[in-house]
Amino acid sequence: MAVLKVKFTKTRRDKLAQILWILNWISVVTGIILFSLGLFLKVELKKREELMAEKDIQYVPNMLIAVGLIACAINFLGGKICYDCVDSTKFLRWKLIMLPYIVCTFFFTLCVLVGALMCYSMHWELEEALDLGLMQAMRFYKDTDMPGRCFLKHTVDTLQIQFQCCGNSGYKDWFQIQWISNRYLDMSKKEVVDRLRSNVEGKYLMDGVPFSCCNINSPRPCIQQQITNNSAHFNYEHQTEDQNLWMKGCRQALLEYYTHIMQSIGLTVLITWLFELSVLTGVRYLQTSLENVLRQGDPDSESDGWLLENSLMETARIIKSLGKSNQINTANNGDPNIDVPSTSKAHYGPDNVPPKEKMETS
Repeated sequence: MAVLKVKFTKTRRDKLAQILWILNWISVVTGIILFSLGLFLKVELKKREELMAEKDIQYVPNMLIAVGLIACAINFLGGKICYDCVDSTKFLRWKLIMLPYIVCTFFFTLCVLVGALMCYSMHWELEEALDLGLMQAMRFYKDTDMPGRCFLKHTVDTLQIQFQCCGNSGYKDWFQIQWISNRYLDMSKKEVVDRLRSNVEGKYLMDGVPFSCCNINSPRPCIQQQITNNSAHFNYEHQTEDQNLWMKGCRQALLEYYTHIMQSIGLTVLITWLFELSVLTGVRYLQTSLENVLRQGDPDSESDGWLLENSLMETARIIKSLGKSNQINTANNGDPNIDVPSTSKAHYGPDNVPPKEKMETS
């Protein structure tokens, strides 16, 4: 029994073909949108790749770019097919192509769905990449005279000002690393030398942050040195006072920024998937109804269209049987005569030696 069978008159078939022709061209536009969104996400990730660990997070934009290009090609071909199917006589040229086209389009829509899900699942990998990348960039913040790292100070400062953040998880992350180069330390001062000697690794650590951590909206002059020393500043209590530094960590700020982008893109891709699925459903109805018209031999007659010719259980059983037969053919290497028992079997006596060979041996 056919699944979701619908009866079509000639007028309804023609209207369906015309609507599908329009929808396929709209799908070409959605393919361009997917391509553009993938390109936009790729550029946004590329902008701050020096703040991310070397993890393969470009697979999501690459997937969207590929899906967008394939969508343009598939729906362009679908538009041509539906345009010709308005005339049932032109359907003959596409008759053998339509079923493979529908199958390929079905798997393509699954790829679109996977792309939408990947936009939402990318969150955890991006968070890990940002966590490792930001800590590495902060450690190299002081290396302004080292090739390959000299740009990181400008990059980190721009990030903290633009996103109003400080450190990786917070401003106290700067207390754990040396972010001032030794070339700017006055080694003639006992305080500097003692601080260097007090650290096992010989690092100059202090309770201070770069200028880019200062909150420009604070009415008080920025306190970026001796942050935890209450006596160093007038009318100051670092444990209770709302400090004039950006309190949010840059990892959280960047993660929120990229999550908003990916959720918006994921929703767009999900809507595109539903739209592509509806177009594919219409093309399937058009194909089956036109094939039934050809069987009847009257192009003006009514015909039935369906999604599946057999029930779901019967269709699954057919696919399973086709899979088993394919496994048998593969195991036999395509030889139909293999494992065929011999119709005759020679008997050469108890020694199982042919008579001629037996005479020679004797």
